[in-house]
Amino acid sequence: MKFILASASPRRQELLKTLGLSFEICPSNIEEKINKNASFSQVCTSLADAKAGDVLKKYSGIDEAAVLGADTIVVLNNEILGKPKNKDDAFRMLSALSGRNHFVYTGCALFVKRGDEVITKTFSDKTEVFMSEMTDNEIRDYISTGEPMDKAGAYGIQGIGARFIEKINGNYQTVVGLNTCLLYKALKELNVI
Repeated sequence: MKFILASASPRRQELLKTLGLSFEICPSNIEEKINKNASFSQVCTSLADAKAGDVLKKYSGIDEAAVLGADTIVVLNNEILGKPKNKDDAFRMLSALSGRNHFVYTGCALFVKRGDEVITKTFSDKTEVFMSEMTDNEIRDYISTGEPMDKAGAYGIQGIGARFIEKINGNYQTVVGLNTCLLYKALKELNVI
């Protein structure tokens, strides 16, 4: 069965490799629209669902395929912090996160196509992250590395940003962008592996 990751994220690709799966990369080009009335878990799973559904359409001529969509959001004080628009936005986010705890949600949608039948499974996970206090200079230096610019909440726990993470309550991989334990269970449940 052809396995497709509907994401260009190098971090998700690395995590997916740990499951020993061969996969293709076909990022979705959907516009990410957030439903303000949905729970945070629903926000990330609905975005993951939309991404997987979009990519599955591109593989309509294939008899068997599994498509994985994923989305990660960072939530501070009930506000979603997306990817920063620019350096000033990254500075705003990191200043707000400094010395505080927040939550990271990753939602996944797995679409499995066998002939004309498509079975879907969505799931999400939440991890609490505690950030140390950062000075303005530390924030500026971190932003100058470029790492914050393509990440929700403007930091990467698996990169240079790790120096600011005091502790987490939950799954580390959820913060990176893909809980492989939950994905593995879903793949077994849908007879993909």
